[in-house]
Amino acid sequence: MSDEPNSAILQRDKKTYAVVPRTPVGLITPDELEKIAAVARKFAIPVIKITSGQRFALVGIERDQVDAVWKELGMDMGKATELCLHYVQACPGTAVCKFGMQDSLGLGMKIEEFFIGMDLPAKVKIGVSGCPFCCGESFVRDIGLFGKKAGWNLVVGGSSASRPRVGDLIHENLSEQEVIPLVKRVLEYYQDKGKKRERMARFVDRIGIENIKDVLC
Repeated sequence: MSDEPNSAILQRDKKTYAVVPRTPVGLITPDELEKIAAVARKFAIPVIKITSGQRFALVGIERDQVDAVWKELGMDMGKATELCLHYVQACPGTAVCKFGMQDSLGLGMKIEEFFIGMDLPAKVKIGVSGCPFCCGESFVRDIGLFGKKAGWNLVVGGSSASRPRVGDLIHENLSEQEVIPLVKRVLEYYQDKGKKRERMARFVDRIGIENIKDVLC
């Protein structure tokens, strides 16, 4: 509906809403945490939920409070229903993890900044992992990257939904400088050939991974 509150998700009770502030790759500052806590207290928001996408969902907001909540938060609005990149999730990578082989937080931030707001056939979620353990859930995201000593490996077509799918490897040992151009080619091909609301997993099933490799790699 056109009169729905801006960047808010209607809840099961059909009366209250949730908002999801943008927290790229799950990083958040002490100031932002304090803002979230202060807003939750001020507006008596009953639920604060950390989502699987490393974001905070503030749930149970009255309709006439949504705009005021966003104003008080002073944070960018995370995408939750739009047909675009929703988020990039990432593990700690070489920043702190002893198993990290590549800088997943740094690369994840660059990817999100580059592709945020890009119109796509359906929502897209990207997982970035600093090593093959894939704590960034790279193999079950629309696009996934995981680090090895020689560079980044890129997979497409993963899904953790009702029809789960392990993503297909399309390129190995990419340098950080090569990652964003290849992700851009993947998303532009998906943008051109994908059907509306067709998630990447179903797109790969329909087009065929070998055909996708022939075009992109």
